[in-house]
Amino acid sequence: MHISSASRQIRPFNLIRWFSLTALLSIALVSILAASMFSGFLTDRMIRQEAEITAGFVRSMVATENAFAYFDGSRNATAAQLQNFLDHMNRMPGVLRTNVYSADRHMIWSSDPSLIGQRFDRNDELEEALQAELVVHSGMTDPAHLPKSEHQHLANSGNRFIESYIPIFAPSGRQVVGVVELYKVPRDIFAAIETGVRLIWFATAAAGVFLYLTLFWIVHRAHRIMLAQEDQLIENESLAVVGEMGSAVAHGLRNPLASIRSSAELSLESQLPPEARESAQDIIEQVDRLEGWVRQLLTYAKPSHANLSAVSLNAILEESLGNYARELERRQIKARLDLAKDLPDIRGDAPLLSQLIGSLIANAMEAMGSGGEITLSSHAGQGGKIVAEIRDNGPGISALDMGSVFKPFFTSKSKGLGLGLPLVRRVVERLGGSVELDSSPGAGTVVRLNLSPWK
Repeated sequence: MHISSASRQIRPFNLIRWFSLTALLSIALVSILAASMFSGFLTDRMIRQEAEITAGFVRSMVATENAFAYFDGSRNATAAQLQNFLDHMNRMPGVLRTNVYSADRHMIWSSDPSLIGQRFDRNDELEEALQAELVVHSGMTDPAHLPKSEHQHLANSGNRFIESYIPIFAPSGRQVVGVVELYKVPRDIFAAIETGVRLIWFATAAAGVFLYLTLFWIVHRAHRIMLAQEDQLIENESLAVVGEMGSAVAHGLRNPLASIRSSAELSLESQLPPEARESAQDIIEQVDRLEGWVRQLLTYAKPSHANLSAVSLNAILEESLGNYARELERRQIKARLDLAKDLPDIRGDAPLLSQLIGSLIANAMEAMGSGGEITLSSHAGQGGKIVAEIRDNGPGISALDMGSVFKPFFTSKSKGLGLGLPLVRRVVERLGGSVELDSSPGAGTVVRLNLSPWK
């Protein structure tokens, strides 16, 4: 079976971009639907409430004027008692027209005399009202929005109206004796509806924006955490490789290197010409360099929190600087100590910390070449931390390399493993501390170790 590595590649997925688009569209759609539903519900409920109040008022007037008999024609429709009833309805606030239907669908009276006596068989709202249902809907007093014949001749003011079909019941029960149709323009109700609808749309939009920003913040933070975890996974995979490489290199090179160094040291004890002695010294230095690389590899894969004890940071800094005194002198680099007094001991592994500080001193020396100054300092930091700083006035680190200096195997040197700063960060974090790096081209570099005190 043939498996292509290309078939296992995972296409990159931009979480932030896809979330931004899908969440924006989804929340906007839901917000629009919710605002539409709430607006429609509010409008329907307020119009219905207005119609029910009007219906109760009309029925009370019918009962007060005892006008039930006029709907079935058993009394004269022009009697003063009926006229009082009709006049009361016409004087209701906002009434455009009043139509009165008998139970056989004849219009027995209307504020528009041209409609009196007509029969309207194809009126669905009237049929529902005759079935004892209060029928309500709204429309516009505009000829373009008058779908029914009884709407003709309404005031052409361009206002919204409420059309109510109010069933009138006989005094003895639920028998419908007639229907009163009212066209009203309750401006206060429509103004309240418009205000409510605006508030609903504003509140829905504000809630949608708040929800989107909240989710975006959560997803953006989660995305950053996932990227950090991805970097950590890559570093752990690199660590596994380093562990295997370290074991192999240690077993394969340490014995031959020890033999080479011993032979070079023995040759130095004999009478050799200056050129040969210089070559032997170079051999010893290169062997020590290889030995240092092997030690770095093994230290990087060292188990967590090994041999922890109370350690004097000032003593470590002094010892580390002393180990490089000859090399600093040879390179004509000034070294300075600026140590705070009465610092508490730190939590750490003395040999390991000494190696880390030495690695940072070596990095500073290689960066400066010859000349310059290195300063090792200590002081109390924030949060109870004890801070060690290794500062140089070398060429600094470019902005392009600053984002990669803590990645394993990244190096800008022609002769380096790229494990110096990653090793420092890994060990310091194992000890409960953190590492900060400040650098810019031409301004030197400061490596700051924030270490935990011994408790």
